[in-house]
Amino acid sequence: MATLTEFRRVAEQVSNWGRWGAADELGTLNFITPDKIAQAAGLVRHGRVFPLGVDFDSSGPQGAFKFRQNPVHVMTVDGGDARTMAQYGPQWAANGFGQEFGGFFAGEENPFRFNDDMIVMPLQAATQWDALSHVYYDEKLYNGFPADSVTSAGAFHCGIDKVDGKGITTRGVLLDLVRHRGADVFLEPGNPITPDELDEVAKAQGVEIGRGDIVLVRTGWWSRFQETRDGAEPYSGLDWMCAKWLHEREVAAVAADNLMVEDVVSGVEGTFLPMHMLCLRDIGLMLGEYWDLTALAADCAADGVYEFQLVAPPLRVVGAVGSPINPIAIK
Repeated sequence: MATLTEFRRVAEQVSNWGRWGAADELGTLNFITPDKIAQAAGLVRHGRVFPLGVDFDSSGPQGAFKFRQNPVHVMTVDGGDARTMAQYGPQWAANGFGQEFGGFFAGEENPFRFNDDMIVMPLQAATQWDALSHVYYDEKLYNGFPADSVTSAGAFHCGIDKVDGKGITTRGVLLDLVRHRGADVFLEPGNPITPDELDEVAKAQGVEIGRGDIVLVRTGWWSRFQETRDGAEPYSGLDWMCAKWLHEREVAAVAADNLMVEDVVSGVEGTFLPMHMLCLRDIGLMLGEYWDLTALAADCAADGVYEFQLVAPPLRVVGAVGSPINPIAIK
């Protein structure tokens, strides 16, 4: 177990504050250059598409932790609602619908029908990106922006909307820890993934990690969740020192098929989620959680190719500290 003093020493070593200027809010996404994007596009050989997002529904992984719940999907208009509102509802509905749809509700022939709906959910309810404003310490966000710039009105610095203008399409690399360890389904708790093990997996798969890549780590947790529906089941994730490994390789982002990317056991005394703090606040490196890597991993194992074009833009939710996504890998 490391001390907070050791943690702060590593934080100084990996800090990217000022690297891209005092106003930078993109962090390591700056490593994704036009040349990198072109390289990623060149990895597409067969046109095989692998959606990496999970379902956004009421049976999702949330609920075990009370500050987040699963999405609530509500139909606001279905096939019969419009007619009912016009016939029995308030005057504005009768007048408005009658005028807009050419007398349809008065019984005239008109084939037009419609449905409408809405969703209420935490922005990080399922497959998502953590924005750089999501986690902080010592009252500072990434690049030294004040933590109190995140208010009830949203994040004025390092919000997810700052990311969308950049895109997020680059070379993706899958590191399949489940296959490497020979695990049945997932990496059970008690054996964190170390930087040395990440090197071992990359070597075994014949792939190198480089500047501007997004690293996807398969722990098997999502497959396990599909069996148990236990959103709080512990697992083995990345050891906190993997933040230094990611920094040294200048990767653009990291994502995993579990709920926190990093190991559930802190590894640093007196604190929680030290890798989140190092990545988001010090390195400026976004984390992706709840990605479904099952089908992609099977294809990579079959053809021996663990690199691909990855497309994973967030929603442009102004001031948000995270965003739902449906990333795709293309081979």
